Amino acid sequence: MRLLTALALAAVAVAAAPQSVPPHSIDTLHSKMTVLVYKQGLFSFLADNHIVDVPIERGSFDPERRTVDLTIDAAKMRVLDPRLSPDKRNTVQANMLGPQVLDVAKYPAITFQSTTIDEHGNGEWTVTGNLQLHGQTHSITLQVQSGVAGHFTGSAMLRQTAYGITPIKIAVGAVSVKDEVRVEFDIAV
Repeated sequence: MRLLTALALAAVAVAAAPQSVPPHSIDTLHSKMTVLVYKQGLFSFLADNHIVDVPIERGSFDPERRTVDLTIDAAKMRVLDPRLSPDKRNTVQANMLGPQVLDVAKYPAITFQSTTIDEHGNGEWTVTGNLQLHGQTHSITLQVQSGVAGHFTGSAMLRQTAYGITPIKIAVGAVSVKDEVRVEFDIAV
């Protein structure tokens, strides 16, 4: 009888113990990341701003450990710019992936790994982590909002020069790409 009682108590204790929540894979099909690149300079009215689609290769979110990580295959980034002719869009695409900017042959992956995630309530979070881009790693802080059905949204401004990228200049700098680019994201888990 004591053995049955001990087994019953053990079963209740195991059932009542907090269950660990497994990490969630990032839903790469329903996640979206976009980079907005802006122009500047005396003749900037002759140039174009750029919209770049940044598909997420893989990632995970661990709610128990409060960590998130993302990996992007830099070669899969695509210049969308619907107002550009296909030839001009292809030129912008080649410049972006080439040695002048991302240099995807040398630096094929862009990664983010969180170091801290702080919840502020009302679905707002501050996420700090390390962004590795163009062979350099720097800490960045993101303001994130949790939305509907497991979506997390936000944006960040990044300086290209902080990652060893020199913004492209045309006509001796009369038209150039701004150093700061805006990254917008909607991550689904």
